[in-house]
Amino acid sequence: MAEMGSKGVTAGKIASNVQKKLTRAQEKVLQKLGKADETKDEQFEQCVQNFNKQLTEGTRLQKDLRTYLASVKAMHEASKKLNECLQEVYEPDWPGRDEANKIAENNDLLWLDYHQKLVDQALLTMDTYLGQFPDIKSRIAKRGRKLVDYDSARHHYESLQTAKKKDEAKIAKPVSLLEKAAPQWCQGKLQAHLVAQTNLLRNQAEEELIKAQKVFEEMNVDLQEELPSLWNSRVGFYVNTFQSIAGLEENFHKEMSKLNQNLNDVLVGLEKQNGSNTFTVKAQPSDNAPAKGNSPSPPPDGSPAATPEIRVNHEPEPATTPGAALPKSPSQSSLPAVVVETFPATVNGTVEGSSGPGRLDLPPGFMFKVQAQHDYTATDTDELQLKAGDVVLVIPFQNPEEQDEGWLMGVKESDWNQHKELEKCRGVFPENFTERVQ
Repeated sequence: MAEMGSKGVTAGKIASNVQKKLTRAQEKVLQKLGKADETKDEQFEQCVQNFNKQLTEGTRLQKDLRTYLASVKAMHEASKKLNECLQEVYEPDWPGRDEANKIAENNDLLWLDYHQKLVDQALLTMDTYLGQFPDIKSRIAKRGRKLVDYDSARHHYESLQTAKKKDEAKIAKPVSLLEKAAPQWCQGKLQAHLVAQTNLLRNQAEEELIKAQKVFEEMNVDLQEELPSLWNSRVGFYVNTFQSIAGLEENFHKEMSKLNQNLNDVLVGLEKQNGSNTFTVKAQPSDNAPAKGNSPSPPPDGSPAATPEIRVNHEPEPATTPGAALPKSPSQSSLPAVVVETFPATVNGTVEGSSGPGRLDLPPGFMFKVQAQHDYTATDTDELQLKAGDVVLVIPFQNPEEQDEGWLMGVKESDWNQHKELEKCRGVFPENFTERVQ
């Protein structure tokens, strides 16, 4: 019996829920068709728009934060592999091996600590912040359903109120066939029954309206208070989140900088004991000149503008004797006869062995001459376009801090002789595309 009773209650609830859904659906259709008015609350609708925007922004921030953490983890792995490579190539008898290994261990620990603190202080806080949105979103949807129930109950009660006058007319003048056929003494009882039935329906509708209004208003009041408060809380949350990330990143880079400086000191010690200041760099092929932070490589061997090995020496090279023969240009390497071109030396801006008409006024700050050994195509407006054989007068940079390693400032000798305008003619060029001739 208990089981049947339980089943009966369950069936009753199901039937009640189905009836509510049908009533709501009917009410929404009438509202869309304009046959029933809808309760509007513009202030609450604005709060809902703010809520949806806040949820979208928070979800995006959470996604980007997870992407950032994934990137930190990837950088950690890359840094770890790089340090492992250094440990493998660092031979046991080299000085500073133990220090280098210790630096690698500290580097690994620093990455792990940084990642974990980002998870604890940013990601978990982000998850907690977003955790409150699903419940509020569900309550907003439920409030919408209760509002439809309230409107439906209100319209039903209003329709019964409108029919009240018709009921009073029935009492004054019976219109139904049943009333006409009934004896005179029975008609009064039928009229009273109809009035009582109508009043009962009206009372039930009124009770349902009051109940629906109470449920709706309770949910509405709560959300009217919570949504603005949640919207205003976003500012403090964003500030705390990004302050935590910025602070953690700042401390991480400070500690990493110390480790990098220590590693640099170890490598400097290795260079002093085992290294030589002179080493040979084999020229590599390059189709496009790189940024001026690195000197571009000349064309590869076997090309029309082949280059010999480049000798890099930290000590200054001795100046060549004025009037000395220049090395042959790369384009002459395949010729059977060597063609040597010589350039007259200059002393205090005057070409030796020449008179007044041959005087050469050198640009201010002139240091030395170089000759282009290969063609160089300028990739920026501040660069010189060079052809093999061009002579360039090298001058100092106006701001030494602007000079990039492997680049010189100068003016082509032909342009200077023709225009004598330093501002229009000067430019930078890669040093390893040229050879010093004076």
